[in-house]
Amino acid sequence: MLFLALLANTCLVNAQSSIASKPLSVTLLRAGRVLDVRSGHYIESAGILIEGDRIKEVGRTADIETHTPKGATVIDLGHATVLPGLVDCHTHLLARIPSGPDGYALNLLTKSQAFRALEGAADARLTLYAGFTTVRDVENEGSGYADVALRDAIEQGLVEGPRMQVATRAIAAVGQYNPFGVSPDLKDFPTGAQMVSGVEEARRAVREQIGYGADLIKVYADWNRPTLTVEEMSVVVEEAHKQGRKVAAHATTVEGIRNAITAGVDSIEHGHGADQQDLEMMKAKGVYWVPTMGYYFAHVDSARSPEAHKYMEEVLQRARRNIPIARELGVKIANGFDPSSAAEQGKNAQEIIAMSKLGLPPIEAIRAATANAADLMGWQDKVGSIQVGNYADVIAVSGDPVADVTELERVRFVMKGGVVVKNDIFIH
Repeated sequence: MLFLALLANTCLVNAQSSIASKPLSVTLLRAGRVLDVRSGHYIESAGILIEGDRIKEVGRTADIETHTPKGATVIDLGHATVLPGLVDCHTHLLARIPSGPDGYALNLLTKSQAFRALEGAADARLTLYAGFTTVRDVENEGSGYADVALRDAIEQGLVEGPRMQVATRAIAAVGQYNPFGVSPDLKDFPTGAQMVSGVEEARRAVREQIGYGADLIKVYADWNRPTLTVEEMSVVVEEAHKQGRKVAAHATTVEGIRNAITAGVDSIEHGHGADQQDLEMMKAKGVYWVPTMGYYFAHVDSARSPEAHKYMEEVLQRARRNIPIARELGVKIANGFDPSSAAEQGKNAQEIIAMSKLGLPPIEAIRAATANAADLMGWQDKVGSIQVGNYADVIAVSGDPVADVTELERVRFVMKGGVVVKNDIFIH
């Protein structure tokens, strides 16, 4: 028995040694140029050496080729422009909500959580193929913890999709989030967020969501008017930060934004009604702003009613006023599209385009969707820039996205972790 045990242990050690000594795959990616999103400058005739799923070297192709190992895979993208994989900090991959006043309730009523997860898998693939290799999914709109399952399935390679941070259920004040208008007789009708009333209920909700896999916590600071109190949000921040999680706050009103910042949140989502004082508070506290303007910019002229058109135009006008102020103050801005329907999924680049039209120079709009977004997520040493040690998450477009940011709507090549997931160019 002792002999057999020693033999088994020797075989295990040898097997582990064999696995450990197996060389990582090496890939040389050649392109016309690579964008350094931090400096805004291009590396011309560029090459990226990739070992396994990480970037090992970035520079001129001619220099890198002198020491590229024989047998390395070479991917030649010709004259294409290469950028880091894009990052969206405000997605809802499990949201395919029907239009109309009762669409949200019908979505909860007619779809199982299993079906919602499958919808999420489809949306994850659309998002990845659009060039967004990382997302911060800020609430799954009433699908329980299906976003945790989707994140884990992507990590295990079961489905294609971006790297994900998930907020699971989000936290809202009782009666102050979707669905509205449900009969009070239906006591167990599902809700779009976890409803709380009071500090201890808020504390329990955070602990519960983190326990079930939340990477961050989202709160609804308002819904047309302030809802959660500063005290309720403060305890959410306290509990989340103790566990190393950040807090994102849906906030659109002046007071709601101010309450959320006072409570210590890490980002303001939307912030459409922000005033000068709100923006100054964001700067002073180091709070990120995720403006979510893409949908409004793309659809204002096709609004379903005069009232909707008026509202969307007002939101855009405030953005045209506030984005330059935020830039001048030095408020940190991160990209987030906020898709919530089947038609919007995979159209995330609309947000970058909108931001460039509303006051951010194109390179800053690109930076908001790369380096800044990665910083907000706490993943600046993993994604958001093409630098040594980061994941080999890269995309390619035909033209110059700094000169024409709409190039990002036409991503032709996507690599995630050194694996090509989309290639409409060619490979040698």
